[in-house]
Amino acid sequence: MPTPPENRELSPYTGWTRAHWETTADRLLRAVRPYASPRGALIDLPGPRPSWSGARSDGLEGWARTFLLAALRVAGSQGEDPHGHLARYAEGLAAGTAEPGTDGPDSWPLTTETRQAVVESASVALGLRLTRPWLWDRLDDRTRRRVVDWLRPALRPSPVDNNWWLFGLTVAGFLQDAGIETDRAATTVDRSLARIEDWYLGDGWYSDGDNRAFDHYNAWALHFYPVLHAHLAGDRTLLDRYGPRLRRHLDDHVHLFDANGSPLPYGRSLIYRFAAAAAPWLGTLTGHTPLTPGATRRLASGSLRHFLDRGATDANGLLTLGWHGPYPPLVQDYSGPGSPYWASKGFLGLLLPAGHPAWTDPEEPLPAERTDTVRPFAPAGLLVQTTAADGLVRLHNHGSNHVHSAPGAEDDPGYARHAYSTRTGPSTAPAPADNHFALLIGGEATRRGAAVPAGTGPGWAASAHHPLPGVRVVSATLAHGRAEVRAHLVLGAPEGTPVRQTGWATTPGGPRAELHPVHGYPRDTAATELPTGETLQGPGSHTLALHGVTRGPESLFVALASLTAEAAPAPVADLADVRVTGPHALAVTWRNGTTAHLALDALDPKGL
Repeated sequence: MPTPPENRELSPYTGWTRAHWETTADRLLRAVRPYASPRGALIDLPGPRPSWSGARSDGLEGWARTFLLAALRVAGSQGEDPHGHLARYAEGLAAGTAEPGTDGPDSWPLTTETRQAVVESASVALGLRLTRPWLWDRLDDRTRRRVVDWLRPALRPSPVDNNWWLFGLTVAGFLQDAGIETDRAATTVDRSLARIEDWYLGDGWYSDGDNRAFDHYNAWALHFYPVLHAHLAGDRTLLDRYGPRLRRHLDDHVHLFDANGSPLPYGRSLIYRFAAAAAPWLGTLTGHTPLTPGATRRLASGSLRHFLDRGATDANGLLTLGWHGPYPPLVQDYSGPGSPYWASKGFLGLLLPAGHPAWTDPEEPLPAERTDTVRPFAPAGLLVQTTAADGLVRLHNHGSNHVHSAPGAEDDPGYARHAYSTRTGPSTAPAPADNHFALLIGGEATRRGAAVPAGTGPGWAASAHHPLPGVRVVSATLAHGRAEVRAHLVLGAPEGTPVRQTGWATTPGGPRAELHPVHGYPRDTAATELPTGETLQGPGSHTLALHGVTRGPESLFVALASLTAEAAPAPVADLADVRVTGPHALAVTWRNGTTAHLALDALDPKGL
C-alpha cells in the first residue's frame, strides 16, 4: 500500500492529510489478518506473555479493538470498503457468538465468566452501532440473536468501579439504536452516568473511580463514551450536559501535547498511545471544542506520526506493547498483545466527512509551539509547563495517585513522580526514582505514596505526603518559562536524616537537565549523576540528584531545576532569584522581573 504524498501547503507541520489516515488504518487492519482464527473470530497476536485474563480473552481483545478501527474506517467512508474489512469481521462476529464460552477454535469468552470481555463488549457494540447499515442490518436473525445474547450481560452493574461503567453504557446505546431491550438499556445508561457523576470534580476533570487517579482516561474514556453516545443518539439533553465538560477538558488536554506530537506519558495504559487524540476529534465532531479545525488535525496527525515514525509498529506492521518500541515496564498485567489497539479510538476523526474543515483547513500550531505556558489544572492538582523554544511539555504532579495505591505498596512510576515530561523518564525500579524527593533510611529511599493536594495558583501547585509514620513532607513547585523551583518542608523527621532530591531522567540525545541547590542542600556541591537505566524514551538514562540532611523538626529544602532542548541554554541559576524569606516561605524573582511568593506552612492539604 503506497504512502500518499505529503501536502506541506495544507499540513505545514505534519504533511499528513485524510488519505494518510485512511491508508494507515488499512495497513493496521491488513497487518492483523494473518493472526486470525479459522473463521476470524479471534485475533491472536504475538506477544511476550498473555494478559491475566488468558489467551482466549486476548484473542477477543485483538478482534474487538481492531473491529472498532474497521468500523471507523468504513463508517467514515459511508460504507465504502474496498479492502473487505467488514465482511471479515461479520464472519468473525457470527463465529465468535455461535458457541461462546466453549473451547471451540473461534469461540468468544462469556462476559459473565471473563471480566475483560466486558471491556471488549463496548468496542463490539460501538463498532456495530457505527456500521449498522452495512453490517448489523445485513446479518441473519439467528446471528443477531446470538450477538445480543452475548452482549446482554454487559447491561448489568459494572464489575469494576471506575470507567468500566461506561462499557455497559456503550452496549446499551447500541441496543437502544437497534430497538432491543430498550427499557433495560435506558436504565443502564442512567445508572452508568449517575455513577461517573460522583467522580466529576469540575473544570472538565473526572477521577477514575473513588480515588485521585487523573490521567488520559479522562480523555479516552470518561469524556469519550458519554459524549459519543449522546452524539450518536441525537440526545440533545445529554449532549448539553456532557459536551461543555468535554470542551473545558480540551482546554487543558491540548497543553499535554509536545511540538513533536507526543502526548504526555503519565498515568496507566500508555500503550494506547494516540488514543489520546480521540477527545480532540470528538470535540470537533460534536461541536464542543475550543480548538480550531486546523489545530485539531495538527494535534491528531502529529500524535499519530510521532509514534509511527518512532517504531510503534514492528516489522509485521503490528502495534507493540510499549511507547515508541516495545517497553515491558510500561505494560500492565491486564494488557495482552491486542491491548495497544485501543489506539483505534484515535481514528475517530474519520467520521468527519472529507469536506469538513478539520480535513480542509491548514494546520495550526499547538499551544506548546506558540508561547510559554504555566497552567494549573486545579481539580487534579496538576501544573503544566510548556516552552515554545523547544516545544517541550512538563507536568508537575501534586494531585494524581495510583488507582490501586495502598499502604506499603510500591510507588507506581506513572502516578507517583513529582514531574513528568514528553521527552524524559520515568525511571522504573530497581533504578532510583526520577523527580522524587525522599528520606534515605538505611540507604533506601522512602516512597511518596498517596500525595494529597494542598492547592494550586498562578504558576504553582503543592501537595503533602507521609513518607514515614509521624513524618510529613509538604511539597511545592513554582514554574516560569523553563525554570522550576522545587521546595519541600520536612516535618517530624529526626535531626540528621539524609534526604535526596532527584531531577529529570534524560537519555542520550535527549534534552538537557539541570538541578541546582538553593537552600537546605550544600550550596558548594554540584548535583551528582545517578544511572537510571532504560525508560520509555530509550536506554542509558541518567538523573541528577541533590543530597542533604534535616536540621531539626522542621527543615526546608529548595532547588532550581530545568529541562530544555534549546541549543545553548543559559544556566538555570540565571533564570530565577530564589530567596528564603522565613522558616517556610519563599520569594522568587524570575528573569523577566515578575515575582512569586509562597508560604509552605500556610498550605492546607486535606486529609493529612
